[in-house]
Amino acid sequence: MSLDVSPALLAEAEQGDIREADFVATVRTSLPYAYDLIASLAADLKGGTAEFTDNQTPPPSEKERGQLLRALASDAIRGSLERHFGIALAFQNCHRVAAFRPDSLDGESYSKFTSVRSQVLNQSPEFRDC
Repeated sequence: MSLDVSPALLAEAEQGDIREADFVATVRTSLPYAYDLIASLAADLKGGTAEFTDNQTPPPSEKERGQLLRALASDAIRGSLERHFGIALAFQNCHRVAAFRPDSLDGESYSKFTSVRSQVLNQSPEFRDC
């Protein structure tokens, strides 16, 4: 299981919609590496003028890599984190995550980062089994 859902949150979900803040708190405690990495990217983005910030450092272990993959592979988790931090996320390989300003998604930087060319250029043998 990718998230450690509390009995209270599960009961709330069984009754209907849940508060997104409660879901994000569950993500924060369940996937701390992924949450902290995305929080750091969002802070760097908001503190500067660049269209995006990205992470190019591999996670310290497979546990952290798994957290990152689970967070970004889930539409619900990824979307909640984007709304929570006010960013748009893009992802390449096993760990290269970028945070973009939402108003830059029509721009050249986002198009370039998410292009098939960039995906191919960011491949290397050490990423084949990640």
